[in-house]
Amino acid sequence: MWVYEKRLQYPVKIKNPNPALAKIIITQYGGPNRFLRCMIAAFGENYPRR
Repeated sequence: MWVYEKRLQYPVKIKNPNPALAKIIITQYGGPNRFLRCMIAAFGENYPRR
């Protein structure tokens, strides 16, 4: 059995949070719906065509 601890490798202190920059960074990593987009793309590739 595994125990998940949400802990960083080193401590990070955020003095001034910047939501706009955070949104850009998340978008560069694939966005909040990355898994859904990958599933739709895989379904479209494997869908039988007549």
